[in-house]
Amino acid sequence: MVALFKEWRTFEKPPLLNGAPDYTAKTFEQRWPQFIELQQSLNKIDTTNWSVANKVDWMIVWAEMNGYDFNHRILKPWTRDPAFYKTVWTYRSDVPAHEGPTHHATTELWTYSFPLSPEERERLIKDLKVIVPLNKQAKKNLTGNARDLWVAGIRDIETQATDLAVLKKEVSIQDNTELMSLIDESIESTKDLASWLITESKSKTGPSGIGKDNYTWYMQNVHLVPLSWEDEVMILKRELARAWSSLKLEEHKNRNLPKLVDADSPEVYEQMAEAASKSLLTFLEDQEIVTVKPYFEPALREHLGSYVPKETRNFFWIGAHYDPRPLYSHFYHWFELARMDNEPHKSEIRKGPLLYNIFDSRNEGVATAVEEMFMQAGLYKDSPRTKEIVYILIAQRAARGLGSLYAHANQMTMEEAGGIHSEYTPRGWMKTEKELLIFEQHLYLRQPGYGTSYIIGKYLMENSLAEYARILESQNKTFVLRDFFDTINTMGNIPMALGQWQMTGSNDHLKIIYE
Repeated sequence: MVALFKEWRTFEKPPLLNGAPDYTAKTFEQRWPQFIELQQSLNKIDTTNWSVANKVDWMIVWAEMNGYDFNHRILKPWTRDPAFYKTVWTYRSDVPAHEGPTHHATTELWTYSFPLSPEERERLIKDLKVIVPLNKQAKKNLTGNARDLWVAGIRDIETQATDLAVLKKEVSIQDNTELMSLIDESIESTKDLASWLITESKSKTGPSGIGKDNYTWYMQNVHLVPLSWEDEVMILKRELARAWSSLKLEEHKNRNLPKLVDADSPEVYEQMAEAASKSLLTFLEDQEIVTVKPYFEPALREHLGSYVPKETRNFFWIGAHYDPRPLYSHFYHWFELARMDNEPHKSEIRKGPLLYNIFDSRNEGVATAVEEMFMQAGLYKDSPRTKEIVYILIAQRAARGLGSLYAHANQMTMEEAGGIHSEYTPRGWMKTEKELLIFEQHLYLRQPGYGTSYIIGKYLMENSLAEYARILESQNKTFVLRDFFDTINTMGNIPMALGQWQMTGSNDHLKIIYE
């Protein structure tokens, strides 16, 4: 199984064409028979007497191969999605890999420290040499007619030109003629691609969603979410209504309490952030929520944020300036990435990021679920009004996910989906800064299932907790919350439904997928 996995992962990386990954239609068709052979080899493996953990590993590889198949048949990001060709990334994602489809030779600027060592300089040169040939290839490969994806993707390519211009200003590389020349060529090539995309956008008229049936197949067979498009609509509608009604009841209960006051200076925010991070970590430790590892604190402290003037705060930083703890709860993400760095999973299959964002129900789902779980476990005894922020977060995620479902069903444009996202977020907090709205809805259109993974993953985690606790109770055993979280953590960043299978020993909830 492990040998086949390694062979599969080697195959999944395309060959090179003029120094860049080859996404041409001809190469995909030439390689298709080899993919079928890999898929057949996987299906021939007899897992009858395997442990649940090993069966889960098998299903992960099965899902990844289904993801390749789906991309080849339906999603075709190299054909439909200009943002796929973005090479330069200036930040690490807060999940195991970049959100949304990315090509196989990205330049991760955040991994470099300046001034560069000779080895790092050569690595950067090698990275950047991909840009010009890949941009040329993009102009041939991008033949799709998905208007919203096309138009929104132009921003990503234009941003790359800006990021390269910033890199060029790095003082320590000014005397490196080869590197400076390469950056200039990359900027010119990127601007040329953006200009071409703008010209071509005038002729793009088609829908960008993949349709209900394709969405359901993708969720069940790739992301291993045992739900249909219709199921997800109902769950998100329910969560949206529950969040709004809970918010109003919470506001009523708190009506005689002083309102939260937002940080109005860098000094006040820094004090608030410091207190919030200590409060969260102390709570997790003292209340036996999860085993707090030594790397938790440094992982969180790197992302405490800084003061943002009121007029430029986006949705998340509005809430964080009242009390950062709800957002820091979501930063459970960084604990999980630190775990990957410090305690990589023993399974070769789970050690690194799963392909095609298959991890989203796990990583985004858990990060969203703990916001409310920590609240229910007593995190805000000292600040009841902070609970209002938690319900606003849930409403926002339900609204944006619901919009993304309608966009994938081609019942709404990306802009109309953003309207639900904006209008159904309480207190107008999604109307203050439009960049976040565009970024999120664009991502969710590019990556089916990502926009719903926050709430759907939360639902799947809650279902896992319920089943885990029910089984223990049936055996006259005590449910221990820390054991539940620690068990999830030790399973790695795998789809939440697979985690439930491994945790409970039952895969009845997956029958919709494998039967």
